[in-house]
Amino acid sequence: MMKIAFFCIPAHGHTNPTLGVVKELIARGHEVWYYSYESLREKIESTGAVFIPCDAYDTEQKLTPQDGARIGKDIAFSTKVLVDTTLALDEMVCHAMEEWKPDCIVADSMAFWGKMVAWKLGIPFVCSTTTFAFNQYSSKVMKQSTGELFKMMFSMSKVGKEIRRLKEHGYPVKNVLDIIGSDNETDTVVYTSPEFQPFSETFSEKYAFVGPSIRPVQKPFKKEKETLIYISMGTVNNDLVPLYRNVIQALAGTGYQVVLAVGEMVDLKQLGELPENITAAAYVDQMAVLEKADVFLSHCGMNSASESMYFGVPLLMLPQTTEQNGVASRVEELGAGIFLKDTSLSGIHAAVEQILQTPAYRINAEKIADSFKKCSGAKGAADKILEVCKK
Repeated sequence: MMKIAFFCIPAHGHTNPTLGVVKELIARGHEVWYYSYESLREKIESTGAVFIPCDAYDTEQKLTPQDGARIGKDIAFSTKVLVDTTLALDEMVCHAMEEWKPDCIVADSMAFWGKMVAWKLGIPFVCSTTTFAFNQYSSKVMKQSTGELFKMMFSMSKVGKEIRRLKEHGYPVKNVLDIIGSDNETDTVVYTSPEFQPFSETFSEKYAFVGPSIRPVQKPFKKEKETLIYISMGTVNNDLVPLYRNVIQALAGTGYQVVLAVGEMVDLKQLGELPENITAAAYVDQMAVLEKADVFLSHCGMNSASESMYFGVPLLMLPQTTEQNGVASRVEELGAGIFLKDTSLSGIHAAVEQILQTPAYRINAEKIADSFKKCSGAKGAADKILEVCKK
C-alpha cells in the first residue's frame, strides 16, 4: 500500500479533476490524505480520502475583496500570498509528513506549498495541472501586454524578498520560476489531451496528458426543442446581470430552448419575466445539459471548455480572465468556437446563428472529443502517480 498526499487550492475547477484519480487510487488499496478547504470537504470525503482542512492557514482566504482582485494581476503581491500561506502551513504540514511518511505528494500547480514541502523533505512529487501545461512555447496562448511584462519586471525586487523568506525556513527555492513555473524534469499530470494542449510535442515524457475528468450525468436532461442553447459563466466571475438580460432578450422567441445558469450571486428576480423558451436557475447539471446542447455560451474556464468539447458542443466564448482567454484562443485556433466580441442583442443573436449555421464548428469540437476519449483518464493519472511512488 502506498501513502499519497494531495494538496489543492480552494477551487472546484482545480479539485474536481482530481477526485476520480483519488477514487482510483483508493480502489487499488492505497491511502490518500487530501489537504484542502472546508467548502470542498464533502466532495473530497466522498472519494474515501482523509480530508485535512487548511482554511485557518490560508492567507488568501483572509484578504479583503480589493486585495483578492489583485491575485493573478500583481506578481509581487501574489507571491507574498503564496509564501505567507506556505509558511503558515509549514509547521503543521511538515510535522504531519514526517510522521506519516507519504510515498508521494501530488499538488495542484497553484498549491505551491505542496511542492515546497515535497522539496524540503525530499518526498517524490507530482504536479497536478488542471489548466494547460505551460512552457516557453505554450505560454504564447497567454498573451501578455508590454505593460504587464513591465510590471512583472518592476516587481522582481519584491519577489526576491519573498524568496529569501522561504530559504530562511529551509525551502530550496532559487527564483520565482520555482514558484510559478513548470519544467521538463517534474513529473506532471495534465488533464487534457495532447491534441488540445498547445505545443504538446515540446513537453518531456515526464508529462502524462490523461484527458479531462468528466463526471457522469446525475439526472438526464429533457431537450424540448430541436435546438438547445446553454449559457453559464462559471462559479466565480458570474455576477453579470446585464449580460444575462441581453441574452434573454436576444434569444426570446427564437424557437430555441435556452437554459441559463447564473450562479448563487445573482438573484433570479433581477432577470425579470422569462419568455416561454428560456429557463434560468442558480445551478444545473452541466453534464446533463451539455449532453444535449447545440451551443454553449461560456466564460471558457478549462473545465467548462473541456466538458463542452467532450460532448462535441461548439463554444461561444466570453472569457473573464487571462487564463480563460488562453483556453478560448486554443478553441478558436482549433475551429471549435468563436469569441463573443459584441454583447449587444444583435451581436449575441448573430454569433449564435453563426455557430448554428456553420457545421465545421461542431465537427471540430467532435474531433477534440475523440482526442479526449482516447486518453487514459483517471487510471492513467493513478498509474503515473504510483510510478513516481515506486522510484
